[in-house]
Amino acid sequence: MWALRQVAFQLERAGEPTYRVRAFRRAAEVVAGLPPGDLERRVANGTLTDLNGIGKATAGVITDAVQGREPAYLSKFRDQPVTGGQALRAKLKGDCHTHSDWSDGGSPIREMAEAARDLGHEWMVLTDHSPRLTVANGLSADRLRRQLEVVADLNTELAPFMVLTGIEVDILDDGSLDQDPDLLAQLDIVVASVHSKLRMAEPEMTKRMIKAVSNPNVDVLGHCTGRLVVGKGRPESTFNAKAVFEACRDSGTAVEINSRPERRDPPGRLLRLAVDVGCTFSIDSDAHAPGQLDWLGFGCERAEEHGIEPDRIINTQTAKTLLSNR
Repeated sequence: MWALRQVAFQLERAGEPTYRVRAFRRAAEVVAGLPPGDLERRVANGTLTDLNGIGKATAGVITDAVQGREPAYLSKFRDQPVTGGQALRAKLKGDCHTHSDWSDGGSPIREMAEAARDLGHEWMVLTDHSPRLTVANGLSADRLRRQLEVVADLNTELAPFMVLTGIEVDILDDGSLDQDPDLLAQLDIVVASVHSKLRMAEPEMTKRMIKAVSNPNVDVLGHCTGRLVVGKGRPESTFNAKAVFEACRDSGTAVEINSRPERRDPPGRLLRLAVDVGCTFSIDSDAHAPGQLDWLGFGCERAEEHGIEPDRIINTQTAKTLLSNR
């Protein structure tokens, strides 16, 4: 049911706990499996909660929707503050960093793609994790090859919307990449990120990152400092940012403006430096759920604050132009 999925989307967008989101998505699956007429009968009889997977809150949303009312659960999202960056957000045609349930995302590829399409994207890049990140169920070469087949079939069904093939590949300790180079070369977009030994000494981290962003298979440097700014937080990795950004500029690797509210990476001073150095950028959601795809506005707001013009942002391009420039 649309209303249940919309509530789940808005909860994801608001960063609500995963268990609450899952309750609404699970309820939508239960409703989809009911025989014709059964939903309306249960609404009339007040027996929705007799169904496994339907609780009081989800039953309320279903009842409101069936009886033609806007669910109260949805109406409270109407007055959420709108982020800045809306003019730039309107120019974005896609998102270069998204995850599905093939790694540590919570939703199938199709659901992520359909949500991106419904937000007005022309394309999205699917960038599930690489094998070293076992905690995120990273993709082995064989699993990645199978995913490419799934994406090809899905693109036939969703055209003209496109799911571009990709990966968020780990930058290993020596700056090499955590996936078969020949396979990386076949992908549309490769995001390279540091996920381990974030406290490596500055000289070694600088060398590590420069080697990675200079790799011809890499298109985007993901969340460059690795910081987290909510909860207990996590400090920034230390590296020679000017040298790394110069390497990005010289190799044509975009610096990611990560839109996740808990990251806001790069921090402002490094974002200003990347602008001054002459880098290009990719404003990405790093979404792990459909509602998080709408976090791009946070990154757009930061880009506008630092005067980054649309022609320096790679995801203002059509898929055809993006791939031709790779």
